[in-house]
Parts: sequence; C-alpha cells; structure tokens
Amino acid sequence: MTTNVGRVAVLDPFAGQSRLQTPDPAAVAAAYAYCREVTRTHAKSFYFCTQTLPKRKRPAIYAIYALCRQVDDLVDTNRQADPTEVTLAVEGWAQALRDVYAGRPFPAHPVLIAWHDFLPRFPVKPEHPLELMQGCLMDARAEGPVRFERFDDLYTYAYRVASLVGLMTSEVFGYADPSALQYAVALGIAFQLTNILRDVGEDARRNRIYLPLEDLRRFGCTEEMILEGRLTPEVVALLKFEICRARDFYREAECGIRLLSPDSRFTVFLSSRLYGGILRDIERHGYDVFSRRAHLSLGAKLWAAPPLWLRARLGGILT
Repeated sequence: MTTNVGRVAVLDPFAGQSRLQTPDPAAVAAAYAYCREVTRTHAKSFYFCTQTLPKRKRPAIYAIYALCRQVDDLVDTNRQADPTEVTLAVEGWAQALRDVYAGRPFPAHPVLIAWHDFLPRFPVKPEHPLELMQGCLMDARAEGPVRFERFDDLYTYAYRVASLVGLMTSEVFGYADPSALQYAVALGIAFQLTNILRDVGEDARRNRIYLPLEDLRRFGCTEEMILEGRLTPEVVALLKFEICRARDFYREAECGIRLLSPDSRFTVFLSSRLYGGILRDIERHGYDVFSRRAHLSLGAKLWAAPPLWLRARLGGILT
C-alpha cells in the first residue's frame, strides 16, 4: 500500500474524495493499515518502540502520527507555494477534523477514518491536533530565513510541533494522574531539540537556523559558521550546550513515566532512551552535524532494547 505522503493539491487536500458518516469495517481496517505504513516508513525509531505497546493501542498511535505527518508534509513540500494557499489547505484539514469530532460527514481520507474510529476509546482533546496544525504553519508563514531569537520562542515552536504529539499520545498510553501531561510536554521538547541538533546541517542548507540566536552569541558563534557548515570551536561549544539542555528535558520527562499505565511505560522509556541516543551519536562523531546525519541503526536499537527493559524493570518503572 502506498502512503501518498507528498506534494498535495494545495487549495483542496481532499479534492475528489467523497464524504462519510459511518465508515464500514473494511474502510476502517484499510485506514489503520495506511496509518501504520506511514509510521513504519517515516518514523522508524518511533515505530520500533510502538511494537512494545499492547496491540489494541497501536492503531490509534499510528493514526495520531499519520495526521501529524500529513500536515507537516503538506507544509514542507509546498514551501514554494503562496503561504496563504498552504494556510487554506491546513485549514481544510482542521475543518475536516472538526467534522469528525462533531459527528458530521467528513472526507474519506484514511487518516480521518482512523481518527473517527479511535476517538470513542481514546478521547484526544480537539484543541491539541488543531494547535499542532498551527505550529506546522509557523515555518510556512515565516518570510525569508527561519530564525529564533530566544529559547522561549523555540520552546513555543517545539511545544506546538512535538509536545502536543505527546499530549495526544498520552490519551492512548493512559495515565493515572493528570500531572503526567507536564512530563509529556517535556519529552516533546527533548525530542524536538534532538531533531534540531540532528538536522543542523540539513536545515542550514535551506537557510534555517533553529538554535536560538541568543545562544549563538553566547558562544561567539556566527550565523555564517552554521550556514557554511564550519565546525569551529564556537559551534562545538554551542552544540555541547544544546545537547545538555536536551538531556535536562529528557531527565525531567522520565520522572513522569511511572504515572502512565503500566502497559505503556516501557514504550515511552524506550523511546526516550533510543531517541536520546542520537545525541550520543553526535558526540561520538565529534559533533559533526554538517557532513552526516546522526542516527541509530536497527541493529543498535535491537541491541539496546533488552538491557533497557532490564534497567526499567530493576528501576521499578514497569511496576
């Protein structure tokens, strides 16, 4: 099955699609298969970790990821289009999702069919996916190069594109105490900072610098050093600082894992440790974020999972 995640008809992302009120079981099964394939193809580490979830929870997790991916790709693959048109397309997704929540007929897109099916069991708040869509638009609305002056500005962006994913998936993972949600926010920030550090070189080639300019100045790092891919001592000092900041958020987030449902705790713990491994990979390769993209191989994930399970077990996280 192809996922068809790519360039879209900007003004109407649902052109030619019929509208549904109650999808039949075959359509629901096909929709979940679509979402699973999107996740497996585009989020390999995340997909790997979800295999530790109970099977009844996995389809909803895939559907949440697929919606986020659909909107993010819509914005990212249409950067040359009129931002107003892209905004209208994202609003099309927002309105379609509102229709799903309101019980009105909605476009027969597999992601929407999956959401229609799982919402009665896992009540994700509508404001969370809708705000995430606005976060995805932050880049599209920016004129010229992407820059963030302060960490507070970057935090707002990271919250909208990553922490909200954590808040949505928490409704599937399950939690005993609402305070678990603040830790989901922290983990989202950690994940997004990791993404940013991994992609410094790739973003620089597109005239994007996501690391706060106030931090660049703190370490004597200029925009030109990053845009030209020069691994100077100043850039290394900046990267070390941002890696420490990301790890602070990982540590904070892991304090909340015990508040999750027991059958979901290892999934979140594994996600945290494996994704945090990208930071170690950056360090092992001398902070070279310009000529290579840090990653963990499948073999490394398979090798890491059993000892992490034992560590979680002995640490009382799983009980």
